[in-house]
Amino acid sequence: MADQKKRFETIIQKLKDNGHKITPQRLAIVKIIAKSQGQPSVENIHVQLKKEFPTTSLATVYKNIVIIKSLGEVLELGFPDGSNRYDGNKPDPHPHVICIKCKKIVDPDLDSLDEMKKEVALETNFKILNHRLDFFGICSTCMAEKAK
Repeated sequence: MADQKKRFETIIQKLKDNGHKITPQRLAIVKIIAKSQGQPSVENIHVQLKKEFPTTSLATVYKNIVIIKSLGEVLELGFPDGSNRYDGNKPDPHPHVICIKCKKIVDPDLDSLDEMKKEVALETNFKILNHRLDFFGICSTCMAEKAK
């Protein structure tokens, strides 16, 4: 809970510092992003937002996500099918494990990732600026359902 509150406060402060108004809808969007456990899509954020603000458009959510992303406070995960999901809890590059059946996304903590990044930089003579590492599989819930 403390991490969610800190993420919320960090994103709001970054918006203020960059001259963005803090509207009730924007506050609600940031709250949804900061508390989300699974990287929601814009459509999912919109569904949650409409409970409190029924007249808010999908375009408003997109606009706000673009602003928050431009401030480096949300990580966008794009997929080949054209769908995007947004991680507001960990806006820095990190690995993801994605279920190919239900689309659940989990953030594993991999201690070896920093070493892998250094190894890639050394082997390729690149300065690594960003990375994306995704693992695809079937989650335990989907495997249990298939076994029934």
